[in-house]
Amino acid sequence: MSEELVLYKVENRIATITLNRVDKRNALNPELVSLLTTSFVKASEDDQVKVVVLKANGTTFSAGADLAYLQQLQANSYEENLADSANLKKLFTTIYHLPKVVIAQVEGHAIAGGCGLATVCDIIFAVPEANFGYTEVKLGFVPAIVSCFLMRKTSETIAKRILLTGELFTADEALKYNLITFVTKSEEINQSVNEFALNLCNNTSANALMVTKQLINETTNPNLENSLNMAIQINAKVRESEDFKKGVSSFLNKEKIKW
Repeated sequence: MSEELVLYKVENRIATITLNRVDKRNALNPELVSLLTTSFVKASEDDQVKVVVLKANGTTFSAGADLAYLQQLQANSYEENLADSANLKKLFTTIYHLPKVVIAQVEGHAIAGGCGLATVCDIIFAVPEANFGYTEVKLGFVPAIVSCFLMRKTSETIAKRILLTGELFTADEALKYNLITFVTKSEEINQSVNEFALNLCNNTSANALMVTKQLINETTNPNLENSLNMAIQINAKVRESEDFKKGVSSFLNKEKIKW
C-alpha cells in the first residue's frame, strides 16, 4: 500500500509526482511525508529529469494532517514531536532547494500542511475552484514551518491576515497575494502545466535554472535555516499546549471549539 501513496513517472524530461491518498483527501502523515521526500530526491538525482510537477489524484490537493496523525501527536513526547517536525522541514526544504524547477498543479483545496506543500514550490498553477488556507490557529496550532517560506512571497500585512485568522481564500485571492503564479481553468490546467514545463525543458539551460533558483533562494531568504530550526522547536512546544490538545480533541469529536 505504501508504494501507492505517491506515484512517480518520467516523460519528456518531466517527472510527475502524484499524491495518491485519495481516500484520506491526500492528508499528510509521516509515511506520506517520507515518500514524498524520497520521490523528490529521486527526481533530483535523475539525469533524465529537468522539471518536476507535483499534483494530486482526487478532488483535494491535500487536506493537511489526517485524523490518526493528529491523535498520535497528542501522545508524542517533545523529542518525538521535534523529530516529526524535522521530517516536515526536510520535505519542504528538499522541494525548496531542489536543483530543478518544481511546479505545483493544484486542482483541489490545499489546506494547512497541504497549503504549505504548494507554497514551497517554485511555480504554482491552480484551478479557480481551489481554496487555500493556513488553518492551524483554529486548532490551537501554529503554521510555524510554512511561515518561514510564506513571508518571502507576500507582505507582512497579508501574512498576518491569513495566518492569524486561519481563513480560507480563493485561488484568485492567492494570486493577488502572490502565493501562486497562475489561475487556470480545470479543463486547461494539464495542458498549461505541460506546455510550461516543456518550454523550460526545451528553451532553458538546466544549469542556469539550477543556479538562478539557488540565487533567488539564497538572496531572498539567507536566514532560512535558522528560522526553520526555530520553527520546528515552536512546533514541538505548541503540541504540548493545552490549547492544542483542546483544539484537536474538539476537531476529532466534531465539536465546536469554544476558545
